[in-house]
Amino acid sequence: MKEKKSDISLGDRIFLFLVYAFLFLPILVVVVNSFNATTTKPYLSWKGFSFYWYGKLLQDAALVGSFGNTIILAVTSTLLATVIGTLGAIGMYRHQFHGKKLVDALLYIPVVIPEIVMGISLLIMFAGAGIPRGMGTLILAHVTFDIPFVIFNVRSRLAGYDISLEEASMDLGANRIRTFFEVTFPVLAPGIGGGALLAFTLSIDDVIISYFVNGTTKTYPLKVMESIKSGVAPDVNALSTLILIGTIGLVVLTQSGILTRKRSR
Repeated sequence: MKEKKSDISLGDRIFLFLVYAFLFLPILVVVVNSFNATTTKPYLSWKGFSFYWYGKLLQDAALVGSFGNTIILAVTSTLLATVIGTLGAIGMYRHQFHGKKLVDALLYIPVVIPEIVMGISLLIMFAGAGIPRGMGTLILAHVTFDIPFVIFNVRSRLAGYDISLEEASMDLGANRIRTFFEVTFPVLAPGIGGGALLAFTLSIDDVIISYFVNGTTKTYPLKVMESIKSGVAPDVNALSTLILIGTIGLVVLTQSGILTRKRSR
């Protein structure tokens, strides 16, 4: 059999190479620099291959603690935003009420408004209400900008949803709770999952809004931003590399179907 010739020209291949190089070379620099043996600022000259900064990372309680704060913040805000956003999307889909179009339009404000404006407004609100800044205000802020993204994803899934399935389920004797978990939820699961992943991604790397409402609670992005003033140490690159490896591993497991594969009986 003759091999099928590729339709991609040499010019297209060069263009794709340049695009991918632009996207991934900065990440490669971070990974390579995490193994740099240099111990003097500005940590830019290559002194040889070493795992020194990975060991140093374990001794940096502030950096590891900031990453722990980031995970707690991202997981908590994602769970809250997913529950609230899912219920909100279902409620707006099922019910008609005065001002529904206005509420729908207001959902776009946290999405399109500049983050610095939202950060300042949340800071003023928390200060006016006398709420001390810390993990609590961070969670409230992240839930605020995460909810619309969950609603949009779930609502897009609801666009082709046949509500008669729920009616048939209840006619056959199932109550509303059982109907939701056995009929509604499986249909909406892709939209809920997509919204949750988007919310988690937005939360885990947020800098600007977190900067205004964090108080003394440091997240990993804020810690990295602070370190830029004195030069980013390779231990930050080491932690970033570990995060990257974990992310790639999760993507590989997901795409290979290992996490979603059903056991055959």
